[in-house]
Amino acid sequence: MIEIDGAYLEGGGQILRTATALSVITQLPCRIFNIRQSRPKPGLAIQHLLGIRALAEFCQGRLEGDELGSKEIKFYPGEKYQNQISLKIPTAGSLTLILQTLVLPSLFIQQPVQISLNGGATDTFFSPPFDYFQFVFLNFLKKLGAPIQINLRKRGYYPVGGAQVEVKISPASLKPLSLTERGDLKKILILSGASTSLKNKKVAERQITGVKEILGKLKLPLEEKVEYYETDCPGSQICLIADFANSTLGASSLGKIGKPAEEVGKEAALELLQEEKSNACLDKYLADQENNYLALLKQKNK
Repeated sequence: MIEIDGAYLEGGGQILRTATALSVITQLPCRIFNIRQSRPKPGLAIQHLLGIRALAEFCQGRLEGDELGSKEIKFYPGEKYQNQISLKIPTAGSLTLILQTLVLPSLFIQQPVQISLNGGATDTFFSPPFDYFQFVFLNFLKKLGAPIQINLRKRGYYPVGGAQVEVKISPASLKPLSLTERGDLKKILILSGASTSLKNKKVAERQITGVKEILGKLKLPLEEKVEYYETDCPGSQICLIADFANSTLGASSLGKIGKPAEEVGKEAALELLQEEKSNACLDKYLADQENNYLALLKQKNK
């Protein structure tokens, strides 16, 4: 059994998600201890718990220590796979973090996998927002030869959740990627959304106003999209997608009680400028998420 210290480096949930997903692919059981040791509330949070339970169900594996707040688990992968995963999330746990656990191993079985998530949050703190997941992360997987279909049926915000998302993952043979230059900037897509209860206050539009206060003076090619949604609790989000010839960078921000909508937009714009200054082909979040996929390729990447 492989033993992994969850306190390594940043000591967050990514170690747990990566280890259990790779355990399914390699068929090697693992013990993970000191789970999320560096977080304010160490141990399994609801999205981590539900994610690994869904993974165990997916491969008909076995878990030990899978309790809320647990700091240690043992994961024994099975060898038979289900092609449908249906998960109910009773809180505002992050759907994108749950999907990070499930997507990687689903690419390596010999049948399509349908995932249905009911409840939880598409846009919550300390996790990739839904638009980033769809337009940056999944776009990167498409470049690797793994197109994934995702359907957002309902948004969900913290603290209630209530989202509905469907995902279809087909078997894929990942291909090596050569990515040494971003290429020319084609456009920056501004996706600004909020609950319908905030429409009279023009929250989504004001978030875009904040973005333009930062980016407008630079005369960049901007494309705007404003949406309002029926949600179980009020909330808002904005995501900036910088589309280059060879790569995509993302930045985002979430609305919060007492935080002006314009500040939400400014925050996302400033984050995008920081990513642009790095001259890297991937933003800091994608650079963290893509390593598992690249590591499994048989040929080298650039």
